[in-house]
Amino acid sequence: MAKIDRVQLIALMSIVIGVVVLALKYLAFVLTGSIALYSDALESIVNVVTAIVAALAVRTSGRPADKDHPYGHGKVEYFSAVIVGVFIVVAAILILREAWDGFREPKVLSGDTMGLMVNGAAGLLNAGWCWVLVSQGRKLRSPALVADGHHLLTDVVSSAGVLVGVLLATATGWAILDPALAAIVAVNILWAGWKLMSDSVGGLMDKALPESELDRIRALISANAEGAIEAHDLRTRMAGKTTFLEFHLVVPGTMSVDAAHTICDRLEQAIRGEVGHAQITIHVEPEAKAKHSGIVVL
Repeated sequence: MAKIDRVQLIALMSIVIGVVVLALKYLAFVLTGSIALYSDALESIVNVVTAIVAALAVRTSGRPADKDHPYGHGKVEYFSAVIVGVFIVVAAILILREAWDGFREPKVLSGDTMGLMVNGAAGLLNAGWCWVLVSQGRKLRSPALVADGHHLLTDVVSSAGVLVGVLLATATGWAILDPALAAIVAVNILWAGWKLMSDSVGGLMDKALPESELDRIRALISANAEGAIEAHDLRTRMAGKTTFLEFHLVVPGTMSVDAAHTICDRLEQAIRGEVGHAQITIHVEPEAKAKHSGIVVL
């Protein structure tokens, strides 16, 4: 199965998992009457919406380059992550409203054991799927899946905290704990939404690869450019699962075009073997253009 097919399959499964978790959490709220559990269920609605957005994004990003989009459609995944962040913020505002109502009129919880068990089962299902999204998203280089997984992780953490808090509220009779927990969940969601949107903006602004990856690429160029003199002006950016990479390669002035092309082919093969899906542009220059400050060829 092709990589993009796997990404789409995982994205579609996220919708199914999201709907199941939403149903379980809403059932837990009905059984207990807890505002905190209601806020947990409300966040699951956002999970379903974000899963749908992610599925649409990975489907679009997998489309090949065309006349109107010669560099492909990979950046749509960053747009989807921003949209997810907006939905997260909206969910947090709705939860804060419910928490405020609970502060004004606290009510004693029913303490329904079955409701708490149902909520716990939903949390465990979310935790397992969160691990799948983040690990597979990184492996398949899908920002949309990773973003969905990170959002789901905040849901897992907040759900665990809510469950413990509701147990304490039920055991102690302190009704005020219920809306307080809902407010804490809302603040946690707001922080996750802000971080998600800020990370996505970096992709939209063509942020360079992390320094550790740049070092690996420089080492590959140095080790596989035999016959050239140096490489300089390395520039990188990401668009979905595709890495865009370009640099200048300085060769002896007497070298033939055919020989220079052979070096470029060798470099492209080595870089793609390490980076994966990549669009590589190499500008060949004569030795008079050497800057003596770039990548030294071994």
